[in-house]
Amino acid sequence: MRILFSSFIILCVLSESSHAQENLSYQLPPAEILELADYERPPSLMMDSKGEYMIFTYRPTYKSLEDLMEEEVRLAGLRVNPKTHISSRTTYSNNIRVMKAGSKEDVQVSGLPDHPRLSNFQWSPDERKLAFTHTTIDGVELWMLLPEKSQAKRIIGPVLNASMGTPFDWFNDSESLLLRTLPATRPDWIDNEQSVPDGPIVSEGDGSVSQTRTYQDLLSNPIDERNFENLATAELQKVALNGSMEPFLKADLYWQTSFSPDGRYLMVTTLSRPFSYIVPFYRFPQTTTVYDMRGRVVKVVNEVPLSEVMPKGFSSVREGKRSMTWRNDEPAQLFFAEALDEGDMAKDVPFRDELYLWDAPFNGEPVPVMKTKQRFQNVLWGSDQLAVVSDFWYDTRNTITYFFNPSNAEELPREVFERNYQDVYADPGSFEMKRNEWGRYVLFIEDNQAYLTGAGHTPEGQFPFLDALNLETLETNRLYQSDYTDKVENLTGFYQDDRNRLLVRIQSPTEFPNYFVRHLEDGSLKQLTYYENPFEALNNVHKEVINYQRVDGVELSGTLYLPADYKPESGEKLPLLIWAYPREYKDKSTAGQSTQNPNTFTYPYYGSFVYWVTRGYAVLDNAAFPIVGEGETEPNDTFIEQLVWNAEAAINAVDDMGFIDPSRVGVGGHSYGAFMTANLLTHSNLFACGIARSGAYNRTLTPFGFQSEQRNYWDAPEIYHTMSPFMNAHKMKIPMLLTHGEADNNPGTFTLQTERYFQALKNLGAPVRMVILPKESHGYVAKPNIMHLLWEQDRFLEQHLKKTGITE
Repeated sequence: MRILFSSFIILCVLSESSHAQENLSYQLPPAEILELADYERPPSLMMDSKGEYMIFTYRPTYKSLEDLMEEEVRLAGLRVNPKTHISSRTTYSNNIRVMKAGSKEDVQVSGLPDHPRLSNFQWSPDERKLAFTHTTIDGVELWMLLPEKSQAKRIIGPVLNASMGTPFDWFNDSESLLLRTLPATRPDWIDNEQSVPDGPIVSEGDGSVSQTRTYQDLLSNPIDERNFENLATAELQKVALNGSMEPFLKADLYWQTSFSPDGRYLMVTTLSRPFSYIVPFYRFPQTTTVYDMRGRVVKVVNEVPLSEVMPKGFSSVREGKRSMTWRNDEPAQLFFAEALDEGDMAKDVPFRDELYLWDAPFNGEPVPVMKTKQRFQNVLWGSDQLAVVSDFWYDTRNTITYFFNPSNAEELPREVFERNYQDVYADPGSFEMKRNEWGRYVLFIEDNQAYLTGAGHTPEGQFPFLDALNLETLETNRLYQSDYTDKVENLTGFYQDDRNRLLVRIQSPTEFPNYFVRHLEDGSLKQLTYYENPFEALNNVHKEVINYQRVDGVELSGTLYLPADYKPESGEKLPLLIWAYPREYKDKSTAGQSTQNPNTFTYPYYGSFVYWVTRGYAVLDNAAFPIVGEGETEPNDTFIEQLVWNAEAAINAVDDMGFIDPSRVGVGGHSYGAFMTANLLTHSNLFACGIARSGAYNRTLTPFGFQSEQRNYWDAPEIYHTMSPFMNAHKMKIPMLLTHGEADNNPGTFTLQTERYFQALKNLGAPVRMVILPKESHGYVAKPNIMHLLWEQDRFLEQHLKKTGITE
């Protein structure tokens, strides 16, 4: 893949009224929207496990175009600045402030670099220090913050290689770090465009059947391969806090590094050839080796070949050891899973996976400790006698949670919970964890009880809870349940490992989420953060969650916004905007459940239509668009039909309330929501216009599955054709605004999807406009692009929805 050098690109749009390009400079949205969109983002919060220090990191609300125009290479699924050796899409913080527990005043950190570009924040094991990186024009530096002194200092200059992710790990002593640094000697970068090829590019299949999706930014020739090696190769070095360095391991393609809990061993995963032109780097051949603290090989614990071939289905996995991690509650014991069905979900076997433990220094064989009925998902460690394992099966949406005894493989696991993982009303919550003596998180267990915090969604509303789970009887006892009806109190977990105090986050439609300590004994609250509402212009907007049914009885919901000055008694009928995203389910009951809460803070952003409530529109945000396939029927078998049912039900529900003109309804969505929008405009007469952003419109370009579709094109060609708006472009006659990032990085949603769909619609006479946003990926981040997007959408809606309706 060639280097994409920065150059200014004029935003070009194609007008529905012209056959030529329209060279248009960046525009700003109207004042009502600009006031909300051009705001200062509140800081993000990091807190040590003891709750002694709160670290506030600040970043700009948006990136600049200059940020996006830095040099970028796209290789093997990576996007990296080849000059600085860090992801070209990194979001940087530009300031840090510190507040000590009990104080209401935060303190500015001193010693920060000029023009800070900070990222990769990581607490030391003793939580007395915070390491982070600063990206200069020459590369990535290592810095450290001392919260007690609110002081930062540089540890080492721009020698880090962050191309493959966070470029450092703390040693257990909290006095030194393991760094990935640029090799002392590196080959020169090869310019792909200027190099004369040595020969043709040849690929072949060996007859194996595989299901590989359409990835972006892949290697495409031998020069790409050499440049990827140049980019990703690093040395491992040990650095003390005074900046002195000593070599640890020689240069290699390091992907993952992980210290054992006791700090005596280091597990390292490296990549190797042969590389692939059809899958990203994380499916290249891998070798996992354990080293001691002098850099000597202890054991090669895993070798994984190139993974281009995978069995079909979302519950299928590769063969061999996988999910290899250190066990958190033991000094140095590895855990991994291995498929009993060769990774193929189509095979009929009594157990899918077997789980193993392996003691360092790995002289003996791994010990099997448990088998799972379904595909292994995750493990939580507690003690010698207790661990929690979860498995899942995609086709049924089933998940089982087990207790098992890691010290006794003969003791049968106990099933604790079994449910449809999409059944939010039956969600038992997540286990509470705490840091142990090695700084690793393990189950919080006291008085023979584990603890669960849950979101608390119910048919009557949301009431987050804390439960105690008896480890013997498996019975739960509710210790606390939030009873707010005008706010939302999300439970973050125990505060300072005290089961009588909860760290909670409280918000309301007009109160920005802030952190509090909830004392369970008397119910009192102590406020920790004091974020202010940056969107006061929305304070008087009407907001409610509405519930309604579609024609087949499935329950639906959406959050309805009405303008602050709207008076229903006036009889005025508003234009309506619907923003949605389809989701697949295996039964109607879970499809009809709602997680929407009218008491959440109203946080407008470019990814919804909420801004337009200030422009005189009614907005139905996050409208439920379930696609249900019960039993042997797949959801997509009736995708179009169900889309129309969802849309029809949403419009009728708001119309029945007397608020809207049903002939002036617009619909929009991003990614799969854009795909939804194009299909609704193609296959129904419900809408006056639509806005589709960064979608995929020709499913034959994603032939090995998409979204939640497991079948490939050759399994179900009629599904791929019927669901593709591109194949039905001749039917689409409703005004549509298509937008896309010029550098989309999402699998399947190539920018080409929008360009080709636009060409088809334009040549077939459809009223369509396309806007390509320079340098943007799948999500948009640059301020000029986002502001212009809002201007485009507002102008489009004013033209096609505000004053006009559906033409009969």
